[in-house]
Formats: sequence, C-alpha cells, structure tokens
Amino acid sequence: MGLEPEMSFDQQAFRQALGQFPTGVCVVTCSAGSQQLGMTISSFNCLSLEPPLILFSIDRKAVSLPLWEKAAGYAVNVLAENQKDISNRFAKSRSNKWEGAKFAHGQFGAPLLPGVAAVFECIRKAKYTAGDHILFIAEVRSFNSSIDRMPLVFSKGRYAALESTEFVAPLWPLDIHY
Repeated sequence: MGLEPEMSFDQQAFRQALGQFPTGVCVVTCSAGSQQLGMTISSFNCLSLEPPLILFSIDRKAVSLPLWEKAAGYAVNVLAENQKDISNRFAKSRSNKWEGAKFAHGQFGAPLLPGVAAVFECIRKAKYTAGDHILFIAEVRSFNSSIDRMPLVFSKGRYAALESTEFVAPLWPLDIHY
C-alpha cells in the first residue's frame, strides 16, 4: 500500500474537534532569576506514577520560553472552579500578571497560588520539541490537594462546570489500562 495523498488540513475544525475533550485549567509557574513566570495551560498530564512524572507544553512562539527552559523547578497550580479570573489573568501574553497577585514561594522558588484545587511542585527532568510546542517533563517532589474544591474545566472554547453524580468511580488506574 502506498501513502495516502496529502489532504488539506482545516486547523479551525481541528481545534473545534479538540474542544470536545474537556480539560482542567492550570497555571504553571516558575522562577527564572528574580523573575516570576506564570501562564495558563490546559496541556497538563500525568506521565508516570513511578517515578511521579508530569508533563505540560508551551508554544515555541512564547516570548518567555527561554526563561522557562532555564528554570530548575515548576509549580502546576490546578485552578478551582471559582478561579476563572486567575485563569484569564495568566492567559494574557505580555501583561503584568503578578501585579497585585497573592502567592507563596514553593520549595523550588515557583509561585504557589492560594485557593487552588491542587498544586504539584516539580523539578525539571527533560524537554522535547514536538511540532509547534516544547514538552516539559518534570518530576513531582511534593503536592497538595483540596478534595473539597471542584476543578475549573474548559471545553468547547469556554469554561464549563462538573456535576456531581451518584456514581463513585473506582480507584485509578482502571483495569482497562493494563
């Protein structure tokens, strides 16, 4: 069999299709020298439980990318459903995101935001170029979770809300993953 002819790729339709998959909303942070960095992301995943690895990605066109690449550690702040304003603040490029923001410094210097659903403090492990993004792989060294807080969710180009159900999911990972 030969290769299929190259078809035209509709990026807008692709983005719409990806929007069918709901994601959580995080603000990933780090310190680079005396500078605090932070950006809203939805590209956050658990990569491995043993060792505890996570990954996130940053667009290669991001002005702050060289500083992110130099950082030794990161904090992934999983936003709570009432933190849309924080998501919007850190989604803006080239703005003073930290003006008036409350945060504490984590063990690796990365800013920790208050009121989040969970936070993961990580050290840099690896980075890879993948298309128009850089994948950052980090090892989780500590974390904190507030199970009483619902996470902020994004789907179909807007914020969404989760509803509680009567069904209680079994512990992760499910048997179907093995």
